[in-house]
Amino acid sequence: MLSGMRPTGPLHLGHLVGALDSWTKLQQTHDCFFVIVDWHALTTEYADTARIREYTREVALDWLAAGIEPDRSTVFVQSGVKEHAELHLLLSMIVPTPWLERVPSYKEQQEQLRDRDLNTYGFLGYPLLQAADILAYKAATVPVGEDQVPHLELCREIARRFNNLYGAVFPEPQALLTRAPRLPGTDGRKMSKSYGNAILLSDAPAELARKVESMMTDPQRTHRHIPGRPEVCPVFSHHRVFSEPAVIEWADRGCRSAGIGCRDCKGALTASLEARLKPMRERRAALADDPFALDGILSLGRDKARGVASETLAEVRAAMRIGG
Repeated sequence: MLSGMRPTGPLHLGHLVGALDSWTKLQQTHDCFFVIVDWHALTTEYADTARIREYTREVALDWLAAGIEPDRSTVFVQSGVKEHAELHLLLSMIVPTPWLERVPSYKEQQEQLRDRDLNTYGFLGYPLLQAADILAYKAATVPVGEDQVPHLELCREIARRFNNLYGAVFPEPQALLTRAPRLPGTDGRKMSKSYGNAILLSDAPAELARKVESMMTDPQRTHRHIPGRPEVCPVFSHHRVFSEPAVIEWADRGCRSAGIGCRDCKGALTASLEARLKPMRERRAALADDPFALDGILSLGRDKARGVASETLAEVRAAMRIGG
């Protein structure tokens, strides 16, 4: 199983429930490769690379703090395994350009990120690089959200095309759909660092409390005595995910009856989040205090990943009848 994230900053609660919680379970049953895809960060952040190395370490710390175990799983940085780039190059020779242009996110991100020039070969080809990431390890399973299914289907098409041209080398990876709750940010929109509405996994207690206190609530509940609607309240959305059943029931009943105020509800949510994040924050701090330990984890992961990827590339070269 392989999955990864771009290093564009510290991770937030959306990453925790959207990926990390499932990853920590999957590593109990699968041979997992978790890759920090720093080359992918360049597809949109190529004009400002100053913090990619810093963010790479931030992501690694968040993963380990959330429960990714380097003794069970292979944790590494994409750019440390040059075989990804070689396989991307070789696959680029056989993939028709229209296959890349039809990926839904290609046009969508160009619309959403109008402040950047994304008319680059790297941005067009990033789904191909993503396929190389997966195929280099002959991953049988890839956990994805529904929005990533077209990317994985492209990867499967590329594997089929290669196998038809040169012989059976790659298995076709299967999607493992992850259906995670959608967490709103503090302003009610999708939680995102770019929106400035994210609660980070590494937020200190005071910062966590400040962000929860600033959260948007039911816009119709303008006064304490007005009953609320938990189903439209971002605070309650977080209760559903992070609070104990008794607290969820208390918040639901108290909001609908105006028995509690929004401040009471936010205070309870802060306590629930702190209970979840405190152990992670402590593990993260211990790792951050020993940078050589993190270097060692990433180096061991790189070496293991290179060992697997190099075997795959040897098969690819032999199948294509190129190289030594």
